Amino acid sequence: MASKAETPNRRSGRAGERGAEPHRLDEIDRKILGALRADGRLTIAALAERVGLSQSPCWTRLRRLEEAGLIRDYVALLDHRALGLPDVVFVEVTLDKHDDSVLEAFGTEILRIPEVLEAHLVSGEYDYMIKVAVSGTAHYERFLREKLYRIRGIRQSRSVFALRTLKQEVSVDPVAIARQP
Repeated sequence: MASKAETPNRRSGRAGERGAEPHRLDEIDRKILGALRADGRLTIAALAERVGLSQSPCWTRLRRLEEAGLIRDYVALLDHRALGLPDVVFVEVTLDKHDDSVLEAFGTEILRIPEVLEAHLVSGEYDYMIKVAVSGTAHYERFLREKLYRIRGIRQSRSVFALRTLKQEVSVDPVAIARQP
């Protein structure tokens, strides 16, 4: 276990299943989550100072939030543009069939593709919404031909290139959400 002076960096378990009861958070819990949302590399000392606690109670609360699954991971956010992948494409995918084996096979294959940043099973006119990072249209064409279209069971896809990102967050702000009626 890390000491209180270290940066919290352990990987905690996954949050509860969809539909699970939300955890009751007080203002201090929300401040801890908000501070770590803004800077996941804060030391316990800096985090405690930021939220108005001494280190020991801050550490105890942080561990409780981690164990409850409210903090899923501590990660580095990479700049895709600096990595040579400046374009984001949203791909709507419709499958031929919707039985469990087809959905599972598609999910397994999509997880193996490194350009895929997110993949969501959705309601509506198509089955999946996939977010992809590519270096440009030639890379995207290769992605389609060599990776996506080789997955069995795809009936059709539709692509939308993002022109500009207006807002990008990795999670909600727990302090701002609490203020909403």
